[in-house]
Amino acid sequence: MAVDAKAVKELREKTGAGMLDCKKALEEANGDLTKASELLREKGLAAAANKAGRIATEGVVESYIHAGGRIGVIVEINCETDFVAKTDQFKEFARDIAMQIAAADPKYVRREEVPTDELEKEKEILKAQALNEGKPEKIVEKMVEGRISKYYEEYCLLEQTFVKNPDKTINTLVNEKISTIGENISIRRFVRYELGEGLEKKVDNFVEEVLSQVKK
Repeated sequence: MAVDAKAVKELREKTGAGMLDCKKALEEANGDLTKASELLREKGLAAAANKAGRIATEGVVESYIHAGGRIGVIVEINCETDFVAKTDQFKEFARDIAMQIAAADPKYVRREEVPTDELEKEKEILKAQALNEGKPEKIVEKMVEGRISKYYEEYCLLEQTFVKNPDKTINTLVNEKISTIGENISIRRFVRYELGEGLEKKVDNFVEEVLSQVKK
């Protein structure tokens, strides 16, 4: 069922859970706020939100090399204590996040990090696309809003679908770990390298190469 944006906002304010988690809970609860709130509590997502404001300065810097050395990732993930940072559960979580970054190629951790000028440019492009598709101008803004959500889901790590479990977003995974571990967890920053990225690759003309050898 279609979920009303006001209901999502109300549930988020009530539970402190993420927007996408609230939306999914409302869909599962057929719009019932009380039931949706209970679903979030059952999954530990509401409880996780209560820990989100706590300071997390410990953690790990995890690295991951993929595809025979063609892709490399370094990610910093914070928690509250050194004890938790050294647990196998936290290390496994950090590795999953590094693998996610390697596979899904996000540009930012969260939507708030997307530069305003880049977002405005994307909106202009999406608006032009919608108008070129012949859509009525009165619904174009709503279409752009929906497509911007897709943009966030593609480029913002926390809103991406978890590659190891498409039923979860990374934000959901983080909240589940917060609930299980009992400490605030924050993905702070990452870098992703891909072999040859940004370089102009030489394209040889095989025919010309052969001819040049014959003429010598």
